[in-house]
Amino acid sequence: MTDRVIIFDTTLRDGEQSPGASMNVAEKMRLAVQLEKLGVDVIEAGFPAASDGDHDAVLQIAGKLKQSEVAGLARTSKNDIDRAWDAIRHAAKPRIHTFIATSDIHLDYKLKMSRDEVLQSTVDAVKYAKSFTDNVEFSAEDGSRSDRDFLSKVFEAAIEAGATTVNLPDTVGYAIPEEFSELVKYIKNHTPNIHKAALSVHCHNDLGLATANTLAAINAGARQAEVTINGIGERAGNTSLEEVVMALHTRSNFLSVSSGINTKHIYPTSRLVSMITGIIVQPNKAVVGANAFAHEAGIHQDGMLKNPMTYEIMKPETIGLSANKLVLGKHSGRHALRSHLNTMGYDLSDEELNIVFAKFKEVADKKKTIVDEDLEVIVTEKILRTADIFALEYLHVTSGTTVLPMASVKLNINGRSVKGAGYGNGPIDATYNTIAKLTGTTSELLRFSVGALTSGTDAQGEVTVRLRENGLVALGKGADPDIITAGAKAYINGLNRLEYLKANPVQEAAGL
Repeated sequence: MTDRVIIFDTTLRDGEQSPGASMNVAEKMRLAVQLEKLGVDVIEAGFPAASDGDHDAVLQIAGKLKQSEVAGLARTSKNDIDRAWDAIRHAAKPRIHTFIATSDIHLDYKLKMSRDEVLQSTVDAVKYAKSFTDNVEFSAEDGSRSDRDFLSKVFEAAIEAGATTVNLPDTVGYAIPEEFSELVKYIKNHTPNIHKAALSVHCHNDLGLATANTLAAINAGARQAEVTINGIGERAGNTSLEEVVMALHTRSNFLSVSSGINTKHIYPTSRLVSMITGIIVQPNKAVVGANAFAHEAGIHQDGMLKNPMTYEIMKPETIGLSANKLVLGKHSGRHALRSHLNTMGYDLSDEELNIVFAKFKEVADKKKTIVDEDLEVIVTEKILRTADIFALEYLHVTSGTTVLPMASVKLNINGRSVKGAGYGNGPIDATYNTIAKLTGTTSELLRFSVGALTSGTDAQGEVTVRLRENGLVALGKGADPDIITAGAKAYINGLNRLEYLKANPVQEAAGL
């Protein structure tokens, strides 16, 4: 007999606070639908008081989802709670998530409040949130560095005021697993009414211990885990959903707790997050990294051929990776394409499928075989980025050892075509100089990296850039068989993300 742990995903809120990982409303909606398909119990859709854009995204997500709870984050202020409720009020299962710091260092230097004032603020906020919905979560920011007795007292007061979930965050990734486990046990033993609420944990990965701390907490009695896809988030990130879920799945002999996650949707969801945010999953990332199921050493390969379990503790099919991939090419039809996109987690409308199919045929004329990575690029560019301000219409570059690099560019800017030409130290420099001139932007290129999506000389090249302008940082990602074109697409994608950030200024980033 196993207990059930609630999976609370905050990719759309805490995950989006990764530097440069902004998402537009369409991208957030697509990801929210996929998270519900994954089986996530609670989706923290955003921080509605942070910006109008965040509020509108949460509002749309709340109106769309039917199975997952939709949570809106709020500080312990009536204005924040009003804003959160306004955004989630139409959700089938709404949750208000309110928080305040409880550690002395935060009280003294950030809040400038006494413990009694924090306690009163907690009670007032939870009671006010409770007037809108019975589903209220309270978080004690920087809980792992808070006084244990004060933390227990705050949780007791929050539960008495109506909180149905109390969350213990390791906000700065300071805890050690054994220490964090003892803290969870202490809270359970010293909070008299803890049985009336679910005890949650929210761990950051500053010391690389987020998953270990979360599992230690679950083993000690916590029954909600706050996580993100691919572990994205502020600084070093959050606990990875895929790591926690697959640890519970693989080590059920030790961790007698299950989740409601459909593990076959883990890999498609991971890829979707990477494509939307532009944050590349490191090859050696646990569970979803490119090398997670790769075996190069001869002795490993020999063992795998005899029995896969010699070197694989999980089957790749369990997370949605299949060795039997449908091969698509220029003769493939709409039905085959739709079927394969569905297995990848993309449920497209007829209109969207027609758009993707047209681009698919275009790419298929250049490549003999189309792979999943190619399709992800097509869906991202043609479906998820429909609200872009800047779009590439034409690029022509001349470069070589005996000519001055020059780029001719034609862009669509808010429905209007503009064109121009410019020079540079190389083809990329010339292209970027011309695009910057046409768009009137002054961003600084912080990073430029190139990779190939697949093997072979006809593979699509993938470029990732990091741009900074007026203190704002955005990631851009582009792919194309021509690497110069891929670089142009990445740059334009980054500029579009910067424009989104300019139009949706965040009042104050919230981190637990």
